[in-house]
Amino acid sequence: MINKLVIIGVGLIGGSFGLALRKAALVKHIAGVGRSQENMQRALKLGAIDEIAADLPSALKNADIVFLAIPVGQTAEIMAQISPYLEADTIVTDAGSTKRDVIMAARSHLAGHLKNFVPGHPVAGAEQSGAGAAHANLFRGKKVVLTPLEETSTKAIKRMTEFWEACGAQVFRMDARQHDKILASISHLPHVLAFTLMNHVSAVHPEDLPGSNDPLRSSDPLNFAGTGFRDFTRIAGSSPEMWRDICLANREALSSQIDAYQRELADVREMLARGDGKALERAFANAREARRQWLKNVS
Repeated sequence: MINKLVIIGVGLIGGSFGLALRKAALVKHIAGVGRSQENMQRALKLGAIDEIAADLPSALKNADIVFLAIPVGQTAEIMAQISPYLEADTIVTDAGSTKRDVIMAARSHLAGHLKNFVPGHPVAGAEQSGAGAAHANLFRGKKVVLTPLEETSTKAIKRMTEFWEACGAQVFRMDARQHDKILASISHLPHVLAFTLMNHVSAVHPEDLPGSNDPLRSSDPLNFAGTGFRDFTRIAGSSPEMWRDICLANREALSSQIDAYQRELADVREMLARGDGKALERAFANAREARRQWLKNVS
């Protein structure tokens, strides 16, 4: 049982964590800390928190767990702010999509508290943000990766594992560098592609299209977008602030993935230039089979 949980950043992830633990009957009191009073009031009404903390000292008093559900770019600043008020047994954990930068921040600002620091990343989410998007089942059936430090105590790891499992998640442990490399390919790169494609298509002006005198053909290209385009660009509706911070924090691994993806695109472009239908079909067939195998394994 958690007597007092403090959530700093009560948005989709933070709010859902509070709701999930409340549904599991594992938390007595949840204090919320956030920038937007409107969002905090929404979280209070939703039941994701029991109180809006007046300040950090009062919020952190007698806290069992502090959950940082904030853009990764704010992590160092928030850690510096909470450090003086942390009690000896308070567990600090986070939900950042990058881990090496979070660990570096912890080593700088939570040096005396590393035994109770459990870096984590729930691989779950949606394009919506804010407390209004939170729900108790967000983590059910999803993966949560913990990347503990050498200093992190077994007890703290065990407690966070149990709490995430109570939320319905599958918990894995991984090295922070490996985590960041994997997430660059299966999460960060797809978001960059979705944002970039949306910018690319929306920048096309109707007057640049052939047959612009035809009222139908001179319409906004997005008027012709179907479910495929909608599905591909869904994650472009995600928080720009959050994804700015994630991309910058993991820029080394992400840049490598972008380079590799550009080489794949260059190969496709060369197939088109040669009119090589067999090579193009083979590439598409390989992709389809890889996706089929992936879905087979995750179902």
